[in-house]
Amino acid sequence: MAKKTDQRPEDFIVPLDINGMQGRLLHMPAPPKYKNRNILIAYGHHSSLERWWGLAQNFNTYGAVDMPDLPGFGGMDSLFSIGKKPDLDNMADYLASFVKWRYKRKKVVIVGFSFGFLVATRMLQRYPELTQKVEILVSAVGFARYDDLVFSRRRMFYYRWGTRFFSARVPAWLFRYAFLNTYMLKKFYAGTKTAKDKFTGADNELIEKLMAMEIILWHSNDVRTHMYTNYQMFVVDNCQKQIDLPLWHVTANFDQYFDAHRVEQHLRVIFNEVNIMPVGAGKHAPSVIADKKEAGAFIPPKLRRMLADKKS
Repeated sequence: MAKKTDQRPEDFIVPLDINGMQGRLLHMPAPPKYKNRNILIAYGHHSSLERWWGLAQNFNTYGAVDMPDLPGFGGMDSLFSIGKKPDLDNMADYLASFVKWRYKRKKVVIVGFSFGFLVATRMLQRYPELTQKVEILVSAVGFARYDDLVFSRRRMFYYRWGTRFFSARVPAWLFRYAFLNTYMLKKFYAGTKTAKDKFTGADNELIEKLMAMEIILWHSNDVRTHMYTNYQMFVVDNCQKQIDLPLWHVTANFDQYFDAHRVEQHLRVIFNEVNIMPVGAGKHAPSVIADKKEAGAFIPPKLRRMLADKKS
């Protein structure tokens, strides 16, 4: 195994075969001090294991880390491939299957990042018995309802219509090969508002690195899944059922996507206790090539102290 100083994600990635789908799992063994601590990371949208490597390295300081691909992301088979839609209920069922298989009689810290937190929330709502397995539940810039987004009504209307349309088989195929080929991404993607938000402040060399990873992500993520899960975020309402757990919520002070006050209000409807932990991040998430240091800015000192003090 690689030394701590030259760790690479591929050194910790193993095949994952679950619910009729093939994917990958990143597993990092626990350090001796926290040998009985298990940490599950449910990553965010537009993702792969490599994209969240820096985050996994940070949490590995406090226990064994498991980060499975979500269906349709990171090259994993999609739920469409087994005749199901990638809606929140089916994503939650997948994550519940992983938790039951992986941890059995063990406790687990669950960290849901953005869209991953939506999935984790829905999982605990559909399988309330799993709350008994949760040592700590962390929302990393997570949210609960569609109106937590700061987009205008008009923008939301077009996003809902567009993502639902392009989640159909033929439009998704056309979108993939007409607009997501390498040439089109390099020529036009950098000019979109989404890319400008991500590339702000980057020099030409860094933009090239970011663009290279963006191309990998667009090509490894199933287009239908990408579009349908986006649609789910534009209509979601997780405030219909309460969860009997305290929540530790990490919020970015300059999140370009969410209204922090509305997010907090909605989280308090769901959870019996919500502890807010702000970080001074200038964006919703680390960059797609974030190293351990950059990703570490999204883990506030209060959460680090709690993980360090609670030795499993």
